[in-house]
Amino acid sequence: MFLSLVNLFFPKTCQACSLILSDNELQICVSCRHELPLTNYHYDNSEAIKKIFYGRVELKGATALFYFYKGGKVQKLLHKLKYKGQEELGLLFGKWLGAELVESNFFNSIDVVIPVPIHPRKLKKRGYNQVALFAQYLAISLNAKFEDSVLLKSTFTQTQVFQSREERFQSVSNSFVAVDLHKIDHLHVLLVDDVITTGATIEACALVLKKATNLRLSLATIAITHSIFR
Repeated sequence: MFLSLVNLFFPKTCQACSLILSDNELQICVSCRHELPLTNYHYDNSEAIKKIFYGRVELKGATALFYFYKGGKVQKLLHKLKYKGQEELGLLFGKWLGAELVESNFFNSIDVVIPVPIHPRKLKKRGYNQVALFAQYLAISLNAKFEDSVLLKSTFTQTQVFQSREERFQSVSNSFVAVDLHKIDHLHVLLVDDVITTGATIEACALVLKKATNLRLSLATIAITHSIFR
């Protein structure tokens, strides 16, 4: 009764279009879900993302749930996840992509899932790492270990929105450190981030993690900017 009254006066709305959600809809309405631009890379073992990192990072597999278009619904959703306290979107995306990765079978050898970390100052201000829940549910789906203590963000960096790939890489190249690398020696690691814009952050993290013995590395993100393929 109480929850019904709460929903009557404070109805839950779609995070993408702001329309009122029906009782069986969570975070995003069915209409918006159908409009979100899925990449489907993990169903055909696409080489598209791996080619972006060719000569920079060797990846066994790589995928993203959505394409990111400027001004699109995916951008709006990621903004809410990252800056508006809507951490539950990470859970939703983790369950969504996790189920698809299990179905695809191309990521069934993952041993450990590691989220790209944020600096402690940002973590304290935001209250959460926007990638953490997403990564945790990928780990659950893949029956892999979630590990957030090996890869750390050691340097505080400002926003990189208007930087080129080269500028971004210079900003983040020495921003990450790895500790206790023996924990991931000889394992297949899935590195997880929210969005690939230029690939600089992924490259910086990968170079640190690759210091582990006989590490195999794959990549999964919530989104990838469509413009990166131009």
